[in-house]
Amino acid sequence: MEIQKAGRRSEQKQKLREIEVMIISANNLKNVKHLHKMKPYAEVYVDKDVHVARTHVDDQGGTDPTWNEVVKVQFPQRLPESDIKAAVNVDIYAQGHLRDKLVGSARLLLCDLLKDGDPSEPVDNPIECTTVRVWRESGRAQGLLHLWVPPTGRFMMRRESLSFSIREEMLEKEVKAPPAEKAEATSDESDD
Repeated sequence: MEIQKAGRRSEQKQKLREIEVMIISANNLKNVKHLHKMKPYAEVYVDKDVHVARTHVDDQGGTDPTWNEVVKVQFPQRLPESDIKAAVNVDIYAQGHLRDKLVGSARLLLCDLLKDGDPSEPVDNPIECTTVRVWRESGRAQGLLHLWVPPTGRFMMRRESLSFSIREEMLEKEVKAPPAEKAEATSDESDD
């Protein structure tokens, strides 16, 4: 018992890694609310004891909810290397008056999702939406979940428009250049 407590304390002191997951939508889920329209939300986690992220409740979608929400999930930094079965888990619940009811779950292995690379480089961070089956508590598959986990774990940083940044650089050069150089620069441009 004491060994388990010591192990958990050391886990809590570990550095955490954070990845971004876009929960897009789900289709054809089991309707677990028979009297009212189902209002689903998703809980996303790698290790439920460390961190659980949650989407908003979709009041309109029913068995075909749409979230289009990016959630940030934290887990121990060394987990993907130490546990080959580590996975991003998505549990879909239907919001209820007394208690929320599990609709189904989906699971994607981290080793299949995450790759090394620079989040700001499009080559390292291609857009690859994933569709996985949603499994009910009974063990039967019903429904599909659509999500995106960038291979680097982070969505690409937004860059300014290339034409805008070039225009800015040219304006800076004109301001810094002496009048004689400005005249040469404009005559060079007119030759092109």
